[in-house]
This record gives sequence, C-alpha cells and structure tokens, in this order.
Amino acid sequence: MIQRVYSLFQKSVEAKMQVGEDLAPLIAQASEKVVQALLQENKILLCGNGISAAIAQIFTSALLDRFERERPSLPAIWLGSTTPTYTAIAADYSHNEVFAKPVRALAQEGDILFTISTSGNTGNLVQATAAAHDRGAHVISLTGREGGSISSMLDVNDMEICAPLNSRGRIHEIHLLCVFCLCDLIDHQLFGIE
Repeated sequence: MIQRVYSLFQKSVEAKMQVGEDLAPLIAQASEKVVQALLQENKILLCGNGISAAIAQIFTSALLDRFERERPSLPAIWLGSTTPTYTAIAADYSHNEVFAKPVRALAQEGDILFTISTSGNTGNLVQATAAAHDRGAHVISLTGREGGSISSMLDVNDMEICAPLNSRGRIHEIHLLCVFCLCDLIDHQLFGIE
C-alpha cells in the first residue's frame, strides 16, 4: 500500500510537469484577464459539477476571503451555492439550466464566467457558456482531455486552460493547481503581494 501511495504521488508530479510549461502562459493570460475585469468593477462567476464544483467553491472562497495574505475581498459568485434554487431549476426546467439561469440573471457585460469540467461536455456548463455569451460576459474554461463541446463554443474573448490528460484525478489536481496559481497572480497584480 505504501508503494502504491508513493506511485500516486509520482504520477501526480509527472502529470503536472507534463503540462506545466504549456499551461503557464495561459494561466498568466487568464490572470491578467481577471485582473482587468476586476479593475473595471466586473465580477467573477464560477460553476462546475462534482469535484469541479468543489474547485469552483475553493476559487470563490479565495477571491471573496483571501488566498495567502490579507487583502480586500474580490467580487466572486459560485453559481451552485443554494440547494433550493439549484433543485428548483432542475425540477422546473432541466439540469442543463441550473447554471444558465443564474448567468442570465447575474452576468453583465465584461464579467467573467469560469467553467470547470474534466470533459468539457457537461450540458449545464455548455448552456452556461451560451448564456454568458448572450449577456456579453467572457468565459474562461478549465477543461481536460480534448476540451469537449465547451472548447468549440469559445470565442476570441474567451480562454481555455486544458489539461490534455485522460485521468480524471490528474485533471482535477491540475485544475486545483491552476486555481491556486490564478489566486497568486491576481493578488500579486492587484495588491503587490509576493
């Protein structure tokens, strides 16, 4: 069992090293896009499913509260935050609308929607992406594998940070690391935090 755990650590490090060089410029560019939106008094909307929802919540928490150091709160909204609303939308319309309806209600031109998905094919994230475009919001999508349907929907104002791996566990790990990198870069650019 100990050797298996060590092997999992090795696979995690190897996956990060495999994609790190390609993702670094995309993460830096995404952080600049977020900082520009925040400086223009826009907000960040975030969504995902399952473990990706947890990563979206972590990102939201780090923006609203703080990451490594004290600093003012940043406007971020996790779109799956209320169970009654989420289940009402799913029951009254469909599961594909659970993020799109809040995007239509909350997104404004210049806001940024973060979608997080290992496959990029989840219907509710596809619908949320379309709704963001309808509202004039930009999309930054953290995906895996080949990027899926969301990848093909992105326009020139959007970005994709894709971990081109097949292991869901490794993709989630890389997405979480991307979020932590984004938090660090955002804090550094806005507040000079080292």
